[in-house]
Amino acid sequence: MITTTNPATGETIAEYETLDQNGIDRKLETATRTYRDWRTTSLDQRTKVLAKLGDLYEANQEELARLAVTEMGKPITQARAEVGKCANLLHHFAENGPPMLESRFWELSDGGKAEGRWLPLGPVLAVMPWNFPYWQVIRFLAPTILAGNVGLLKHASIVQGVAKRMEELVLDAGGPEGLFQNLCVSSDPINDVIADPRVVAATLTGSEGAGSAVAAQAGKYLKKVVLELGGSDPFIVMPSADMDQAVKDAVTARIQNNGQSCICGKRTIVHADIYDDFADRFVAALKDVKLGDPMDDDTELGPLSSEGQRDTVLDQVAKAKDEGCTLVFGGEKIDRPGAWMTAGLLTDVPLASETGTDEIFGPVGQLYRAKDIDEATTIANAIPYGLGSAVWTTDETEQEHFANKIEAGMTTFNAVNGSKIEAPFGGIKRSGHGRELSEFGLHEFMNLKTLVHPA
Repeated sequence: MITTTNPATGETIAEYETLDQNGIDRKLETATRTYRDWRTTSLDQRTKVLAKLGDLYEANQEELARLAVTEMGKPITQARAEVGKCANLLHHFAENGPPMLESRFWELSDGGKAEGRWLPLGPVLAVMPWNFPYWQVIRFLAPTILAGNVGLLKHASIVQGVAKRMEELVLDAGGPEGLFQNLCVSSDPINDVIADPRVVAATLTGSEGAGSAVAAQAGKYLKKVVLELGGSDPFIVMPSADMDQAVKDAVTARIQNNGQSCICGKRTIVHADIYDDFADRFVAALKDVKLGDPMDDDTELGPLSSEGQRDTVLDQVAKAKDEGCTLVFGGEKIDRPGAWMTAGLLTDVPLASETGTDEIFGPVGQLYRAKDIDEATTIANAIPYGLGSAVWTTDETEQEHFANKIEAGMTTFNAVNGSKIEAPFGGIKRSGHGRELSEFGLHEFMNLKTLVHPA
């Protein structure tokens, strides 16, 4: 049995019966049977399901948003935006996806011709987290449907209501039974699911530990994986930056999704020439963040996803102080039911410390002073992760420097870093491998089959 809890109140929401081995086997058999038919459907049929599903996310935006808030605590305005982004992605693949599947042709040196044709692979398992409970799944599901594959979801336990509703919406959009199924299970059976020959590949968004475990099992059975893991993204501010906007966005980066976002700036690195001014403004703005009921449109910071997650962050703050970091303010438990804590800020963080190299998945930021562009780059890269990054500079030479030297899968200039539906997304180093979104994400779980016609 899986029990979901409202992190804003600590109250139980619902209980969900977990699948036993027979239940899992039935899901896998349904997926296999559905794939045999779905892979033969036309692109027109697939895009109609995607477009209808996008319409349903738009029509049910408020209901879906409130469900996410109830289960994992993000502010309602951000939940609405997440659902809207899902609708946009579904429509994007419905409208722009078919050309991404067009064959490639080559003239061969012997006078023959070759064709590269994109073909589906089969049932793909997605292991997904709670922090963006719709978006993380849809950016897997949209290309899965378009490619002619079918999807199996092992969602985070705390968002089983979201998972169940997402499965229903695919059916409501005209998708056949088995096109997308939620596996209501704990983590225990996942190794067996990956090992099952009916599952051809796996994708995971989550922690480094979970990614390592899934990759190891997939590797054992020679199955492809795409991994989007943790990140401790740099947010670099140089002297040419628009200071007002940079401060505002630095705060957004640290408290977005209650500080529980892999790709928003966790380590704010500021050039020495503007450090003092920026620090004063940044601290004042962080202290002014409105904490409150996540269902309130004015709330900027709600509870963390669970009391366990909140306590993990509090333990990291305590560890930081033991390592010699300065807690400028906040980072404290709030004495009320639920998973509440205040935003906080750390300075004087040693680069080689656990605090300097680990990810803090909560509303506690880190502030660094960099004497020049080279030290800013060194601080940015002094972590085992390489997911996203943001750089504030209007100097084109500096932009080119950071574009080439920051070790990350993505760098955003003069804005909060975030995934874009038209562009590839993913990380390097211990932030994972492979790409999602765009044609690169679509092709990850497809067979580029080469057809050769001799002269």
